[in-house]
Amino acid sequence: MLKNIRKIDNRKMEFMPEVDPFSEVRLKGEKRWIIAHIFHGTNKFIVLIIFFGTILTSILNSALNIIIGVAIDEFIAGIGGRLFHYVLVIFIIGVGSPFLNLVNNLLRETLAQRMERDTRQEFYTNLLGKSQSFHDQQRIGDIMARTTNDVRMLNFLISPALSLIFESFAALVIPIIFIFLFFPTELLFAPLVFTVLFLITLRSYTRKLGPVTARLRGEFGQMNAILNETLSGIEVVKGSSNEEYELKKYLRNAHSFKDAFVEQGYIMARYIPLLLIAFTITFGLGHAIFLNLQGSPSMGIGQIIAYVGLLGILRFPTFISIWVFAIVRLAISGSERLLEVMNKESDIDENIQGRTAEIVGGVSFKNVTFCYPGSSQPVLLNIDFEVQPGQTVAIVGTTGSGKTTLTKLISRLYDVTEGHVFVDSVDVKNYHLESLRSQISYIEQDVFLFSSSIFDNISFGKTGSIDQVTRVAKEAQAHDFISKFPEGYYTEVGERGVQLSGGERQRVAIARAFLADPKILILDDSTSAIDSETEDRIQASISNVLKGRTTFLITHRLSQIRWADLILVMQRGTIIAQGTHEELIKTSEEYRKIFIKRFDLREEQLLKMEVT
Repeated sequence: MLKNIRKIDNRKMEFMPEVDPFSEVRLKGEKRWIIAHIFHGTNKFIVLIIFFGTILTSILNSALNIIIGVAIDEFIAGIGGRLFHYVLVIFIIGVGSPFLNLVNNLLRETLAQRMERDTRQEFYTNLLGKSQSFHDQQRIGDIMARTTNDVRMLNFLISPALSLIFESFAALVIPIIFIFLFFPTELLFAPLVFTVLFLITLRSYTRKLGPVTARLRGEFGQMNAILNETLSGIEVVKGSSNEEYELKKYLRNAHSFKDAFVEQGYIMARYIPLLLIAFTITFGLGHAIFLNLQGSPSMGIGQIIAYVGLLGILRFPTFISIWVFAIVRLAISGSERLLEVMNKESDIDENIQGRTAEIVGGVSFKNVTFCYPGSSQPVLLNIDFEVQPGQTVAIVGTTGSGKTTLTKLISRLYDVTEGHVFVDSVDVKNYHLESLRSQISYIEQDVFLFSSSIFDNISFGKTGSIDQVTRVAKEAQAHDFISKFPEGYYTEVGERGVQLSGGERQRVAIARAFLADPKILILDDSTSAIDSETEDRIQASISNVLKGRTTFLITHRLSQIRWADLILVMQRGTIIAQGTHEELIKTSEEYRKIFIKRFDLREEQLLKMEVT
């Protein structure tokens, strides 16, 4: 099955489920994609039941008017023998029709909820499959708006929109069929003219709504993006007393959102079919009365009432269409926004057929140049170095020299622009992505924790028992502060770990890396928020953990750098020197400058200190 899915969708994705029935139809436009969801799996049987239920309900409603007309004519004519039967039939229809509506409403709600569930799962899975470069370019608030509100619109598309549209279609066609079958042919004139004009004006109405609804969805996404960005940076906003500026920025977008709604209201207010139905019923009644006065035998008082009753059914599609088609346009605009994201190809493929063997830890860069997607400015240029399995590499350099970017190429968070990155002499592009990344742990300075328990955060990526989690927490010097919480390891840390200090978050992240037992460990200034005494204890644990695994250290701490097997000195995206600490102190002026600035030493003192 998995191989079949790959044949259908050859686009790059970092992660894909084993079965994705919508991968092909996503490329064919929002309407085909919506239809595929509606008829997916057992949904088609629900649609079939709703179809026949709606047709039957409309037939019963139209037949009710015919029976009432016949009953009135017979009553006027003094024929009362069958009146009881008519009353009984009217009662049965009056009870049966609402029951059918109840069943239809239940089924359409089921279909709508399935639609939202499947779409939400598809969109979320697709987001997980996008590469890091894609997420770097997105505004989280806008993505959240698409995930929540745009997906929700597809629920409303089914219930009530499409269900009512189909009911409206039945309520438009079936009464005309009954008029054709039971009334003089000339009485078809009013409903047929109305139907033609109704369809023409409806087409114009939906076309005018299209740009407005697209603007509505876009403005809503922008409004959410601003809100998310402001709340995420609320500490900076308050620290700089910039609340008024942020408020004005948000209100500008809110006013644009309001203006789009007002424009939609103007279009809806000029909806001509509301006027047409009034003329149609009036003209139809006059026409029927005229035939009655002309002595038409088939147009008694009861038949006039029945005919007007059938024309009255046409009011339902008229009044429903004014807001139902607005929902349809909003849902289509929302679908366009969803597909806009889902159809963007990822820069990196998971390489499902790639190498899955356990890695040893050898790493080498060969003539690597890297530019971030969308930029032609190299961040890394002609990077060359080789690391043997089990060695420790320290990467030093000024801010912006490319240290962090270099390490992210190892796990293929980004792909190189030129050159090759090898792990165990195999290009990283030839590895199965999950296999490669599961054997590499990355601890950043800005640690991200999920809003769950400490236990869940430590065991994220590799499930461990409480004993295993406790052991690695002790090694990371985290056990003591965790034990002080009333809930211990099951304490909720809040969004992004706000309940913990910076140093505590870093220790939890270090414990997570220890539990993962990676073959390659990358530490990006991972102890910057930890006091010196705690750091010394952590370093002792790290020294034990580093044995037998390849480690990359991004740091300016001399205690960590000087014992590295290889030190890379970076400047403006290039490696200007590499070697051991003793070698670089003697040969690299840039390397010496790092410690001269940091420890306020003269060059002669530094050289003398190293010699002794």
